[in-house]
Amino acid sequence: MENLLELRDVSKAYRVGGLLSRIFVNAIEDIQLELKAGEILSLVGESGCGKTTTGKVAVGLIKPTRGKVLYKGKDIWSMKKHEFKDYRKDVQMIHQDPYSSLNPVLTVYQILSSPLFRHSIVQNKEQAISKIEELLELVDLTPPEQYISKYPHQLSGGERQRVVIARTLTLNPKLIVADEPVSMIDVSLRASILNILLDLKEKFGVSYIYITHDLLTAKYFSKDYRLAIMYLGGIVEMGRTDKTIMDPIHPYTKALLSALPEPDPKVTRSKKTMQLRSLDVPSLLRVPEGCRFHPRCPFFKEGVCDKERPRLVEVEKDRFVACFLYES
Repeated sequence: MENLLELRDVSKAYRVGGLLSRIFVNAIEDIQLELKAGEILSLVGESGCGKTTTGKVAVGLIKPTRGKVLYKGKDIWSMKKHEFKDYRKDVQMIHQDPYSSLNPVLTVYQILSSPLFRHSIVQNKEQAISKIEELLELVDLTPPEQYISKYPHQLSGGERQRVVIARTLTLNPKLIVADEPVSMIDVSLRASILNILLDLKEKFGVSYIYITHDLLTAKYFSKDYRLAIMYLGGIVEMGRTDKTIMDPIHPYTKALLSALPEPDPKVTRSKKTMQLRSLDVPSLLRVPEGCRFHPRCPFFKEGVCDKERPRLVEVEKDRFVACFLYES
């Protein structure tokens, strides 16, 4: 089955210190990802690990410094104008903050009708209202006539995020990059937002790249699909979500899971957390030589982990890890 989206050795460097500076920082480096139609891939990691940059590269908002982004086998940055336009329609993004991703001076009608008219999906206001009402019902904003003339400040955080999702659906996308879509939503509403996204997958066959720092929501959202763990701009482990969470193999993944809170206080008291060599996360301005996790890794091997960077290799079917403990 052909890959819908593929990132090949993708890196993105940013200039630090002004236009005349010669100092560059790699936000992501040598990212390898594949996504098939109808699949979900969760990207999990700490803040600043490069998750959002990876998502923006995938949707064509940022051009990579090195590497290729392939959509249906074609490099998006070598596409002709009409091909790139179709790609931008097919690949959409849900941004993290529903408070800043909606224009505060536009009504819900204006927000949702703009892409419909821009891409000639509707021809007049009556058609636009009908389509918008359909979209609002899809995201459980009912009755839609109560929302269509409201401004963002008149909506709650959960309602705003539903409008953002509705806007994403206006162009009938094949792939949605959801960047922390529930991180700023009340805990009581998070499951409902994720269920809306999963329902859309069943109805329209949408693929997702789900970006989060929360392993628990990633487990829920991509339980039948794949999970990739990121650390300091690179992927350190990737595989089926259930296997990765139940039996992690990279030391960083093990550390993340050992730090998760348990609802049962008895389990909390008996649970052993992984003792790291250091609690400090290295800066991207001074990335460690060799394995990026080695200053914190309890399995550190001097002369090995601090000399060479491990490659992401397949250790069993559909299970990948970047660690010298498993290279052989």
